[in-house]
This record gives sequence, C-alpha cells and structure tokens, in this order.
Amino acid sequence: MVANMSSLIPTFKIRDIPVYGDLILSPMAGFSDKPYRLICREYGSAMSYTEFVSSDGILHGNERTLQMLNYDPIERPVVFQIFGSDEIILEKAARKIERLGPDIIDLNMGCSVRKVSARGAGAALLKEPQKIGRIFARLTRTLSVPVTGKIRLGWDDESLNYLEVAKIMADNGAALIAVHGRTKIQGYSGQANWDAIAEVKQAVNIPVIGNGDVHTVADIERMKQHTHCEGVMIARAAVGNPWIFRRKDIEAVTLAEKAALIRRHLELMLDFYGEKQGLILFRKHIVKYIRGLAHSAKVRAKLVTCSRPEEFIELMKTYEAEITGQATQFVANISLKP
Repeated sequence: MVANMSSLIPTFKIRDIPVYGDLILSPMAGFSDKPYRLICREYGSAMSYTEFVSSDGILHGNERTLQMLNYDPIERPVVFQIFGSDEIILEKAARKIERLGPDIIDLNMGCSVRKVSARGAGAALLKEPQKIGRIFARLTRTLSVPVTGKIRLGWDDESLNYLEVAKIMADNGAALIAVHGRTKIQGYSGQANWDAIAEVKQAVNIPVIGNGDVHTVADIERMKQHTHCEGVMIARAAVGNPWIFRRKDIEAVTLAEKAALIRRHLELMLDFYGEKQGLILFRKHIVKYIRGLAHSAKVRAKLVTCSRPEEFIELMKTYEAEITGQATQFVANISLKP
C-alpha cells in the first residue's frame, strides 16, 4: 500500500501537483499497464504514467484505448500519455480524457517505433519544434491540468534540437519535461547522453526527469548527480524488477521475494484482463522475472505457451520446488474464477 504522503514534503511539484519521490516507472507500451503500475507504485515509483494512447483512438472511443486509461486512485498523481500529429485532434482528445480525472496529461514525443513516427507522431514531432509550441499552447490554454512532455534528443545526430524543443515547451506552458538521452534513430542502442539531459535541466525553470541507461541503484545516484534532474525515469530495467524502486538491486532479491511478487502480479493480471488474456499478457513478464534463475531456459518455453492458468500455476509450483529442493505453495493464494 502506498504511504499517506499528506504530512511529507514533496520531492518536487509539477505546477501545483506534489510528487513524493524521485523514481518513476517509464510509460512503456505493453508493460506499464494498471497491474504493473500498481506493483511499481507499491514498491516506490512516485507517479503513474499510462501506456501511450492514440489521440485518434480516444476520439473514436476505442475500447482498448480507454482500457489503457483505467487507473486506481492510489496511483495518483496519474499521468495520461497521448500521442498524435494533428494539433486539433490532440486538443479534442485531451479535453475528452481530462474528464476521466487524470492529474496530468503528457504528450509523447519520444516513441521511435516506425508505425508511430511514420505518421508524424512520437519522435517525428521533434522535426517540427514550432508545431510542438503550438500544440503546447493549445493544450495549456484549454486544459485545467498540467501538461507535460517526453522527448528524445532529436531525430538523429545531425538534428540534435533538444534544447530548442525544451525551451519552446517551457515557453508554451509545459509543466515538466522528461528527456530520454538518445535520438530517434538510436532507438535503444548505444549510450544515453546524460550531458544532454543536464543541459536541458540548466536551460529551463521547470522540473526535468532523466531517462536512459539506468540499470542499477548506483546508476540512479549517478544520473541524479550528473544531471541534477528532479527525477529518474526507469524503463526496461524496471521490467521484472520493481525492486529497483526500493533502491534494491536485482541480485539482492531472494527467490521467496520473487515468488511472492509473481503470485501478486499474476493475480492482478487475471483480475484486470480476465483469465485468458491476463495469462497471455503475463507471459512476457514471467520471462523477465525468472531471467538468471537456475534452469530458467528449460521452464521458459513451457510457461510462454501455457493456455490455462491452472497449467501455468502447476508449472511454477514444480519449478520452484525444483530450484529450492522442497515442496512449495507458490500460488496457493491465487483463486481462479470458476
């Protein structure tokens, strides 16, 4: 359960929204859904960013899109992240979802996936800084909640315009900037440029969150010292490892702790998505949870092809017994719906 923060001093504020803590689960398609966000919040993530949702999907009332905006009040502050390329559609979509009660609405300008950027959305917006300015002016004029944005450093190494974009965002009302220290063309390859994140922090007078190449607890502290950013956003290193939000490296996590969390996560997935879809979607998480454990390769192939929760549970019970050398009640607390 997330602690009551009312008597604590916030780490920073996004306009008038207090944030208690400096570590944040990054918005990730297919991973930062409600079940995993709840777990990460319980472990110490200070905010909840939804998976990014299409502005077109919002206006069309797409059921899957709206499901991704489902949140628990305990997650506050909750950030709805949207993407799109049309200024008017983005404004209409933001106004529509504001009625769902988010604390903040965030514009994705960092997605490097081709099907997004090819439509002029995500990181493709970085090619049009003035358009970014117009979008933020529209949103901050129209919405009552703070408007923030997540960016990369530019499209490629020949167009590193992160300072120009950051200043335009701040000048047009952005309340926070999250910076992934890579270009669109880099994707997730190469090394994140923390110097650039530090430059953004020095250039604007709003909070800045750093993102990129944070894998360990030591990395968290190094990024904060290097960039002086208000918060650190963790993406891939947090998948299968919410303990990082407790500032605990994965090597220090016991098998019993992993087993308990797998039980918890699986139950949340089954409850939220239903047993069939919940199990299918949980497969990608279990691969990360058991990574590095003894005999994990042997059991992984079986787990990712399971089609029934009962089968999955039995496999996990057998696997834990095998690597601990004793009987187990691995999933005894999970109650399956009849």
